[in-house]
Amino acid sequence: MIPFKLSDELIEQVEKLIEIKKDSVLLELLEEIHYADIAEIIDELNLEQATYIIKLLDSEKTSDILTEVDDDTREKILENLSAKEIAEEIDELDTDDAADIISELPEERKQEVISELEDREHAKEIVELLRYDDDSAGGLMAKELVKVKENWNVLTCVKEMRKQAEEVTRVHSIYVVDDDDILKGRLSLKDLLTTSTRTHIKDIYIPKVDYVTVGDKAEDVAKIMSKYDLEAIPVVDEMQRLVGRITIDDIVDVIREEAEKDYQLAAGITQDVEADDSIWQLTRARLPWLFLGLVGGIGAAAIMEGFEEMISKYAILFFFTPLIAAMAGNVGVQSSAIIVQGLANDDIKGSIKNRLIKEMLLAMLNGIILAIILMIVVWFWKDDHKAALAISVSLVIVIIVAGIIGTFIPLFLNKRGIDPAIATGPFITTSNDIFGILIYFMIAKLIIGI
Repeated sequence: MIPFKLSDELIEQVEKLIEIKKDSVLLELLEEIHYADIAEIIDELNLEQATYIIKLLDSEKTSDILTEVDDDTREKILENLSAKEIAEEIDELDTDDAADIISELPEERKQEVISELEDREHAKEIVELLRYDDDSAGGLMAKELVKVKENWNVLTCVKEMRKQAEEVTRVHSIYVVDDDDILKGRLSLKDLLTTSTRTHIKDIYIPKVDYVTVGDKAEDVAKIMSKYDLEAIPVVDEMQRLVGRITIDDIVDVIREEAEKDYQLAAGITQDVEADDSIWQLTRARLPWLFLGLVGGIGAAAIMEGFEEMISKYAILFFFTPLIAAMAGNVGVQSSAIIVQGLANDDIKGSIKNRLIKEMLLAMLNGIILAIILMIVVWFWKDDHKAALAISVSLVIVIIVAGIIGTFIPLFLNKRGIDPAIATGPFITTSNDIFGILIYFMIAKLIIGI
């Protein structure tokens, strides 16, 4: 398969065909293009052109396209469609994707669209999904799945599976339930094919099955599916009844969104924003951390003012201040990034005390190596052994403190239920800059004796 490549020529061709209303040629052009690639094309068109394509193509294809286009683009397109037209798209989607799209609509519009859905059972399931939080297993799951009852025999099971499979895009697993829909286990396709048709399912199903409950956090579901390499996982309610399943494509979206959020936090952006958002939205997202940096800078300047006399007599100390601050910030970010990554992957084991000791020893080793190099450079450059010793000793201690802070803060935040990714950004850099400068001048004063 040749990878799709979006080009200016293709966009211009599509725009031209829309302008002259050559529908047959446009349909032929788009026929062989995957719906995800058509979504890319639509994202590059204006609203009128995008709506034209959605209305031109059949709902079976456009429903999938709508799940792939940019959120803002989809919102604008849906505003240009009638409730009946939106309902036609929703009828073609699995319940989880349908619920995601309907949840983005205004409340009054939601009711209009739901009332226009032709498949009432489909509508009922969508309404049920809308009751769950977006960030929960219930909000992620789809109602489409294949389930069999434990008291059926193999022949009945196969007949029922054929009926159910018509409504399921992809069959990942066959779940076994009792008469009350309580999840009992899963069924191996191999066992089903190699067993007598008179055998009861309760005699061959596998009772061990991983599952999540409707209230579990999406992030926890992602960890479970990643850990056990699952393509799909069943979802049960508070009574252990099977109510849906979550597939790997939904989890990939969760992981991507979580990674984007953590990356923005690490960069000092407090809200979920995109490059195309308004200047005011981008300002609101960035300003809080920039303000923190400003406060940190003022704090560092105030600390240096307290050592003004020493700096005036030993100007060499002033010239190495950026180096000390930079090393403190870099070490802190490195330490916190490793911890945050470990927390995200659920790899952090043992006590905080042991983790801090390990990080302290690691920072000490790195600090000593770098301090030896720095001491040699300063000694030969300035021919001042006191200054060389003061700067080098300060560097070792600053690196150790920065490593401890960078390790402790994300662990502490995680214990308090706060996203530890916040500790990899300006917060940790600013705090380590201030501590680093304070430690630097205090140690320099002790060694030089001013």
